[in-house]
Amino acid sequence: MPDSSRKLTVALLTMPETTASAVFGIYDLFASVDRDWAFVTRGATAESPFRVMTVAADTAGFRMANGVYLKPDVDIESAGTPDMVCIPELLVNPDEDLSGRYSREIAWLRTCHDAGAYLGAACSGALLLAETGLLAGGDATTHWAYCDALGRRHPDVRIHPRQALVTTGQGQRIVMAGGGSSWQDLALYLIARTAGLDRALQVAKIFLIDWHHIGQQPYALLTRHSQSGDALIARCQQWVAEHYNAHHPVRAMTELSGLSERSFKRRFLKATGLTPMAYVQTLRLEEAKQWLESGDTPVEAIAEAVGYEDSSFFSRLFRREVGLTPAQYRKRFGALRRVLAAESERAG
Repeated sequence: MPDSSRKLTVALLTMPETTASAVFGIYDLFASVDRDWAFVTRGATAESPFRVMTVAADTAGFRMANGVYLKPDVDIESAGTPDMVCIPELLVNPDEDLSGRYSREIAWLRTCHDAGAYLGAACSGALLLAETGLLAGGDATTHWAYCDALGRRHPDVRIHPRQALVTTGQGQRIVMAGGGSSWQDLALYLIARTAGLDRALQVAKIFLIDWHHIGQQPYALLTRHSQSGDALIARCQQWVAEHYNAHHPVRAMTELSGLSERSFKRRFLKATGLTPMAYVQTLRLEEAKQWLESGDTPVEAIAEAVGYEDSSFFSRLFRREVGLTPAQYRKRFGALRRVLAAESERAG
């Protein structure tokens, strides 16, 4: 842990692809430590033990991905080696090639890590972190929509798409938070590691932050739902999208393809990244989510509607793949859908 007699420096690495919410949100959480708790509980003044600064390749101002203007505090040459560097999310296409695009930033990140700094990445910021090579042979997570792309680009990295937060590397000094708003988890974790758990809990209470302990599974969609470039497999995808609740859908797709069962399964996996049965199950679970969000239909009836005669098996599968029971999912997301629908109706 860094010397507690001085302020700990937190550098937020920014670029035009950065989104403002993560940059300023992380900034606020670190800046609020001690300061806000003292103010609301005792009416006293206090300073945060952290010094936060925005860092970029140069100090020329720019508009970030969502249009908010940022004038970085320092450039990477003047930033020195902070105690922590946070990489907020980047608004880039999951399959976008980042090779050679951030060479100065990558070199600086390596220098900071070699000097003993913590490196944190929020959401898709893990794509940039992976370009440093520091994740090779280690563990990682990122937003569920970017996990496949990260795995394809860096096959030597173990991706954990179900985890909201992953630490790796020497001394577990590399920290990644998965989803868009889990930059909150990233900041709280780093506050706890460097300034103490009590301070992190105070920040969580001030900002009403609910730790994303359930991970990303409940929020994830079928990211490989797009039609395959393989025309034969695409035709099978189209068929099963309309008949996912049929009995023996994999057998039916195999017959539709005209291939042997072994050849079909191998070709389907190559084209989609999923086995035929895993693809069917994902379609069924996504449909079940919609049922659970939008009404009060009993779980047993939903299971049957999406193709499972055994509701107990369906519930176990749902819990394993989504991270919540069907009842828990309905409670969490059904109320949200109803509120949003009511507000939309009122606005219209």
